[in-house]
Amino acid sequence: MSLFTRANPSTDTTPEGPSEASSEVPSSQGQAVTEATDAADTAVEEPAAEAPAEPAAEPEAGPATEKPAASADEPDTVAEAPAKATTEATTEATDAPEATEAEQTAPKTAPKADWRTRRPIAARNLGWAATALSALVVLVALQMPNTFGNLRITEFLRLPAEAIVGAVVLLAMPRRPRVITAACIGAFLGAVTVVNLLDMGFVEFLGRHFNVLLDWALLSDARSYLTDSFGAVGSIAATIGVVVLVLLLLVGTAFATVRLSNVLARHNTVATKATLIAGTVWITCMSLGLTVGGVPIASDHTAGVVKVHARRVSDTLHDEAEFKELAKNDPFAKTPGDQLVPDLRGKDVIFTFIESYGRSAIEDPIMSPGVDQTLADQTQALTDAGFAAKSGWLTSATYGGSSWLGHSTFLSGLWINNQQRYRTLVNSDRLTLPEVFRRTGDWRTVGVMPGVQKSWPEAKFYGLEKNYAAKDLGYKGPKFSWSTMPDQYTLEAYQRLEHGRKQAKPLMSEIILTSSHQPWAPLPKTVPQDELGDGTVFNAIQKAGKDPKDVLYNAPEAKAEYGKSIQYSVTSLIDWLTRYGTDDTVLVFLGDHQPMSRVSGSNASRDVPVSVVAKDPKILDKIADWNWTDGLRPAHNAPVWKMSAFRDKFLTAYGSTPHP
Repeated sequence: MSLFTRANPSTDTTPEGPSEASSEVPSSQGQAVTEATDAADTAVEEPAAEAPAEPAAEPEAGPATEKPAASADEPDTVAEAPAKATTEATTEATDAPEATEAEQTAPKTAPKADWRTRRPIAARNLGWAATALSALVVLVALQMPNTFGNLRITEFLRLPAEAIVGAVVLLAMPRRPRVITAACIGAFLGAVTVVNLLDMGFVEFLGRHFNVLLDWALLSDARSYLTDSFGAVGSIAATIGVVVLVLLLLVGTAFATVRLSNVLARHNTVATKATLIAGTVWITCMSLGLTVGGVPIASDHTAGVVKVHARRVSDTLHDEAEFKELAKNDPFAKTPGDQLVPDLRGKDVIFTFIESYGRSAIEDPIMSPGVDQTLADQTQALTDAGFAAKSGWLTSATYGGSSWLGHSTFLSGLWINNQQRYRTLVNSDRLTLPEVFRRTGDWRTVGVMPGVQKSWPEAKFYGLEKNYAAKDLGYKGPKFSWSTMPDQYTLEAYQRLEHGRKQAKPLMSEIILTSSHQPWAPLPKTVPQDELGDGTVFNAIQKAGKDPKDVLYNAPEAKAEYGKSIQYSVTSLIDWLTRYGTDDTVLVFLGDHQPMSRVSGSNASRDVPVSVVAKDPKILDKIADWNWTDGLRPAHNAPVWKMSAFRDKFLTAYGSTPHP
C-alpha cells in the first residue's frame, strides 16, 4: 500500500557485493543486522496481522470474510499468512539486539516535514509581509529627506525614479550577478541614508550640511560633547545606538533590495509590465508637474542627494588649493612691528568671545526682553564706571557650533568655514591679531581657555606666549554640563594669574567664556566675590540646576535657558570690567556664532553682536566712521560685516600700515 514502502535494497548492498557500511562490521553481526532489518521492513510493510482492529487492516481482511468455505482452522486462509510471517519476523527481530537498535534509530533519522509544508498559509503570509517590509525599507531610504523640516508623510508618497531604473537593471541580469548587484545597491542606499541622517543633525545643530570629506572628524567631538553634557554612560549608550543603527541600515537595505530582486525575477513578466507602467507614470507626472501635498509626485531625490554631495566634494578639493593662495595674500604680512597698532600702545587689550552669543538673543521675541534689559543695565553700569561702548554686527563663518571656526575667522581675517581651511590656516604663517601684538614687542600675549581640556598646539600659531587651559585655572568646583567652570570664576582666575599682577608690558589677552554653551543646563549663578574661592561654592548651585535632557530637547525651555545664560555671561564680563578695568583697558567682546536652530530659528541669520568698550575716548573716536551703535546693544540696522573683515578694519583704525 502507498503509506508503507520497503526500503530500497540497494542501500544495503550493491550488485557487486556488500555496501561500504556493511563491510565495516564483523560478518556475524552484519548478518544479524541484515536479518533484523529485513524482519523490521516486513513488519512495517504488513501491519494488518498485528493490529487487525485498525482501519488500515480492513481492506486486506475484508475479502476473507466473503468466502463461506473458509474457516479459522484452514491453514491456507488469506489472513493466516501475513500473521505467520509477522510472527516470524518479530521473533527474529527480538533475537537480534542490533535489530532493536535499528528500529529505534530509524524513526529518529527520518526527515521531518518543513514548517512551510506544515503551515503553508502562515509561510505565505510571512513571505508577503517580508516583501512588503523590504519594499517599505527601500522606498523610505530612497525618499529620506536631509532636514527635519522636510520630514513629513508626503515626502514618502512620491514615485522614485531610482526604483524604476533599479528594477530595469535587475530584471535584465542573470541570477548571480543580479544578487550581487542588488546587495551592492542596497548597501549604497543604506550609506546614503546614513549621510541624510547626518545632514539632519548638522543642519539642526550647525546650520550647514554634512561634508563627506571633512566632517567625519567632528563625530569624535560630538561624542566628547555628549560625555561632557550627559555623562560617560549616556555617551556610551548613544554611541552604541548609533553604531547599531548604521549597521542595521547597511545590512537591512542590502537584504531588502536582494529580496525585492528575487521577487522581480520570479515574476519576470508581471514585473516587466509593472516597471514599464511605473516609468510611464513617472514621465507623465514629471511632464505635467503633478504634486501631492505640494510635493512633486515624480521624484529623483536620491540621485539629487548624490549629485549634491559629489559637487561638494569637488568644490572642497578645489577650495584647498585656492585657499592656500588666498592665505598668502596678507596686506600686513611684512609690516614692521613698530608700525602695527601704534594707537593702542600702552593699552591692555582684551578680546573676549562669549559662547553662542548671537543676534537671536537680542531680537528673538522670547529671549530678547531679558537680554535687552541686561544690556541696558550693563551699559548704564559702564557709564557709571566711566566707560563707553559702541556695537555692531559681524556675520560668523559658523553656526550652532564649531566655535574654533569663528575664533580663527575673527583673528586671522580669513573666512574659515570648514575644517580643511582651519587645518590649512594653523599650518600657515598668517598674521593673527594676537601675533600682531606679540610682533610689536610691546605686549605680553596670553590666552585664557577654560574650554581647552587637552593639548592645544594652535596657541603657538596664534601668537600666545602663555595659554591657560582648564587645568591651569585652579578650579575645584563642578562642571556645568559642557562648560568646565562658570564665567565668573574664569574672569577672576585671569585677574589673579595675569591682569592683577604687576607686568613689565601691557597685556593682550584672548579670553573664551563658556557658560552659555549648549545644553544650557544646569546654569551657574553669580556668587559674592569673597565667596568665590576655588569654585567649590558652585556645588550646591550645580546640583540644584536643571537636567540637560529636560532643556535641550524642549525648544521653549531651551530658548528661555539660553537667554538666561547670555545674561549671566554678559553680566559676569561687565562686572569684572567695572571692578578691575582701568583707563588703559580696551575690551572687544563678541559672540562666536548663533545658537543651534532649535533656539535661534530655522531661518536665523549668522550675525553676532560685537562691542568695543574703553574709558579713553580716543579709542572709540578711532572707530567713529564705523557707524556703530552707542552702548552694548547694536541697532537692528547697524552695519553688518563679515567676521573675516574685522581684523583689517581694526588694524587700520588703530594706525597699522599695510605692507603686502
